[in-house]
Amino acid sequence: MNLPDLLPDEWRAELLPFLDAAATAALGAFVAREYAEHTIYPPIEDLFAAYRLCTPADTRVLILGQDPYHGPGQAHGLSFSVRDGVRIPPSLRNVFKELAEDLGVEVPGSGNLTGWARQGALLLNAVLTVRAASAASHGGKGWETFTDATIKALNAREERVVFLLWGSYARKKVELITNPRHVILEAGHPSPMNPKGFRGARPFSAANKALADGGRPVIDWDLSAAS
Repeated sequence: MNLPDLLPDEWRAELLPFLDAAATAALGAFVAREYAEHTIYPPIEDLFAAYRLCTPADTRVLILGQDPYHGPGQAHGLSFSVRDGVRIPPSLRNVFKELAEDLGVEVPGSGNLTGWARQGALLLNAVLTVRAASAASHGGKGWETFTDATIKALNAREERVVFLLWGSYARKKVELITNPRHVILEAGHPSPMNPKGFRGARPFSAANKALADGGRPVIDWDLSAAS
């Protein structure tokens, strides 16, 4: 499995300068074997959904997750997002509560964040695959280097990108973001296990202010009309 060949053309061109060919080939072999031998999420057709829905030039915000949901029917290639009709996970429910308090919008009835992705929010997990019922099972297999390359490629762009880094894992990526044109907004993880640090951070209004200050269109975060 040649992973760069599965990317949209624009992303492949942006990422290749930051990818090690041998490491990427080894990751591709591992991913192909896992899909052949186990139940892996997301389905392979959704593996690069985040990249397909949001071109490099259109990317205005990056929301970084850790790895996909490992339950059936949940993961579809976008961090924090679940398919329509799937119960909204606890962390995403907290995201929606913060969204409602931040912007005064209705809490969405669906956890599908495709509407954000289509506006320029790259919903990227650091690890893009997982075995069914085995959280973080594909951590440390090479995906981190691949998605770090994505962050580096965005960092190299001159148009402002706002990086929303929630939780200690995501916040470690700060060192990859060195271009002063960009804006980093850190907060605690939205998990209910984390009682402070996320709620009250007001990331959505802050992201839109940073975008407007940088001359880029803001994102309409209100998903309720589509839910």
